[in-house]
This record gives sequence, structure tokens and C-alpha cells, in this order.
Amino acid sequence: MRAFLAVADEGGFSYAADRLRVGQPVLSRTVRALEEAVGARLFDRTTRRVTLTPEGRRLHEELGILLPRLEQALRAPCADSLVRLGFTWLLPDGWPAVSQAFESLTGARVRLVRRDAPMAGLDRGDCDVAVLHGHHPHGRLLRNEARVAAVARGLPLARRRVLDWAELPDWPLVANTVTGTTTPDLWSQERAPSICCTADNFDEWVEAVAAGHGVGVAPESVRRYSHPDIRYIRLKNAPPVPLMIVAPPRDAHPLVARLVELATRTLAPSPLAS
Repeated sequence: MRAFLAVADEGGFSYAADRLRVGQPVLSRTVRALEEAVGARLFDRTTRRVTLTPEGRRLHEELGILLPRLEQALRAPCADSLVRLGFTWLLPDGWPAVSQAFESLTGARVRLVRRDAPMAGLDRGDCDVAVLHGHHPHGRLLRNEARVAAVARGLPLARRRVLDWAELPDWPLVANTVTGTTTPDLWSQERAPSICCTADNFDEWVEAVAAGHGVGVAPESVRRYSHPDIRYIRLKNAPPVPLMIVAPPRDAHPLVARLVELATRTLAPSPLAS
């Protein structure tokens, strides 16, 4: 029903698919399934435009009244529900829009839970779902993030605008061994950086880099964390970091699947943009 309304409001499948963040073939199949269910053609389709049929106009008028009431009824049982979202250091750009849309859609609230642990407490039951950097077998990919180098401003290296991934072994590495995503095994065994300093969490990692103990490497979203003694430098030819939303493989909170789907649609690149 939402797919039908989006096509009707946007006047075509391309813009509606972009609005819903789905592929156009998926949207076309969804609308076709609705037409089969109601037993009527809802759109007249030509190569130039898509317009509502008389049957489509009647359904559009009815759904304009019924769908908001249905959504309100479905939200009522969730009014006091709480979904705990785990993360390790920073949530991705655009996450507030996901939380707001989820709360508006379900009536449930999202509580943020930060844990300095590889799974952000998901494996210990501290949260119901987690946003994590790195590959996880039970996760859904949100996007791939580029990496940047974090360098103390007092070091000569901080004057560089761009670094090549192959250059990094020339400097010692500051590694977050608990929630970090950059380890020497990302390079060849013959040409890997040495770890000069380790940290157990993001805050320790930041301060070690700022103190000039070595170079840090992190996903590009780390730029949102401003530190007066650190400069972030673009890395070329660096392997990307997958950003994933991960749910428990069994006995997940009933609303987790909806949050995962909403986050995937909202944060993933638009099909038209890609």
C-alpha cells in the first residue's frame, strides 16, 4: 500500500523507488502484486508517464484515510516498547533520522548503549541490535566507509594532504585492539607496519594518537570527532570498512527486524545514485 501511494504521489516508479530506497524492479513487482490482490489495474503506464486509473483513484482516496488509521493501530501495542541499540564509538551519519522514523513508525523508543567491546554488548545481552564496523556473519551491510589516517598535528606527516595506503608501514601504528578495524594483517607480511601503542577503547586511541605515539587509521566517520591536536588525512588505495547492523541470530526483539530494514533503506546509498 505504501508502494502504491508513493508511485501515485511521485507520478512515476523512478522517483517513488528513490523515495522508498528500493530498486525499481522491486517496486514494480510490489505494485503488480497489489493489483493482482485487488483484481484491478491501478495505473496506466506509458513510456512517458504513469497515471492513476479510475480504480486507482478510488483506492488512493480510500487509503489516504485508512492507512494512517491502520498505522496508528499497529503502533499502539508498541507504545511502551524499548529497543536498545549498541555501538562502540560513533554512530553513522544520518542515524538520528533512522531513530526518528522508527519511533514514528512503531511508537517504540530507541535507547543508545555504548560498550567498549567487539560486539558492543550484543553477545552479552546488553543490547538488542548493534551497529558495528567490520564484517559480521549475522549483519546487514549499511555502507562501506573509506579510511583516513589520524596524525598528531606536531608531526611533520600532518602537513600531508593525502597518504597512500602503501606508505603507512613507514610509520608506527596506534591500534585499538578491542573495537578498532585496522591491524597489521591488512598489509602484506613483508610490508606491514609495527604496532607501537595499543588502546582498549576509542578514547584511549584518540589520546595516544594526539600524543604523537604513532599514526592511527579509522573509518572516515571519525572526522566527526574533533580533537585540537589531531589532523585527519585522506588515504588512497585503502581497503574500505564495512558498516553493518547486526541482530542476534535467535530470539531477537520483535521490533529489531523493522529497525534493521529501516536502517538499511535509510543509510544505504540510493539505487539511483549508485
